[in-house]
Amino acid sequence: MLFTKSILTALAAAQLAYGWSRLQTATNSSDSWNLKKFTSFTVFGDSYTDESRLGYFISHNGSAPPIGWVDPESFDASDGGRIWARYVVQYTGVNLYNYAVSGAVCSNDITPRFFSAINAPFPSVREYEIPAFIADSQYVEPNGTKFLDIPTDETVYAMWIGTNDLGYDAFIQDSQINNTTLVDYIDCVFNSFDSLYANGGRYFVLLNVAPLYHAPIYALPSEGGVGPGPNQYWDYKPDNTTEISDRMLEQVVSVNGIYKYELPFEVKLANRYPGAHFALYDVYSLMNDIWNNPQTYLNGSAPLNVTGYENHCNANNTDCVDIGASSPDSFMWYDILHPSEQTDRIIAQNFVDVVRGESQFATYWAS
Repeated sequence: MLFTKSILTALAAAQLAYGWSRLQTATNSSDSWNLKKFTSFTVFGDSYTDESRLGYFISHNGSAPPIGWVDPESFDASDGGRIWARYVVQYTGVNLYNYAVSGAVCSNDITPRFFSAINAPFPSVREYEIPAFIADSQYVEPNGTKFLDIPTDETVYAMWIGTNDLGYDAFIQDSQINNTTLVDYIDCVFNSFDSLYANGGRYFVLLNVAPLYHAPIYALPSEGGVGPGPNQYWDYKPDNTTEISDRMLEQVVSVNGIYKYELPFEVKLANRYPGAHFALYDVYSLMNDIWNNPQTYLNGSAPLNVTGYENHCNANNTDCVDIGASSPDSFMWYDILHPSEQTDRIIAQNFVDVVRGESQFATYWAS
């Protein structure tokens, strides 16, 4: 009921203030985005985006990287190769500043997830990633140059968070902090944009939640979903596998429905970000299109595979067999949770279209 009311409230406000048709006119307008030059790219999120940051925490007994730390490129990210944000660099030549942390949620005040390797919850967007970026943005190196090159009119900030918030040890298991809801998670996302905006950001891309109910860890058994019991990510997946998949579907669709209407409400009607430009990147629809039409996107030599996955590991994550090593581009999923490197390339290619203001998978809004 709470989710439905939020959606209807945003819709009603839009219709009363402007008329929905008038708001729709602004959608996909190049004037709503109007980015003239793209030189710097700052990203926040979880393992779907992280390159090396969680690795630093693990190798330094849970200590965070110091101010001015350069996040090294990884060729063994969660997709088995280079992550999508790094492909954006390859396709555009921009500077990448990656603050994503594998395992992250938006806020540990909502869905904290303990990680034994650092003896603490995974660092979150709100409590770690945003403050780390702001600290770096104010840091001046000994030679007098600013550590981050983030000109206001040439820097795009992207947020992709939700995979862990909605997943195991969080909302899907009712493990959130008492009296918190999916609406609190969404509020956290917009509060994070508040901080980036206050720090000078003006161009933002919000990536909505991936169709996690297709990922093998949550998928229906008839669609390649892994069975109950322990696996490499979930200590013990319960027996109700169909209910888990259906609930993930409900959560993902609810969150993305709220995003669809709350973003134009906050930008156009509430005027929460004066002078800012937002794009909602519908990566959910893109990944569903990959799942439904793999021949359009996947290009490996082996049969195209959207229900299986490339890298198979035991529950301890110590014995892994890459069954797709000879044809990794045939797979949509690298393991039971993460997209493959080929999927990440597609996400990156379409992200470049988003930034150019010409993506079929984006809507654009400006205050």
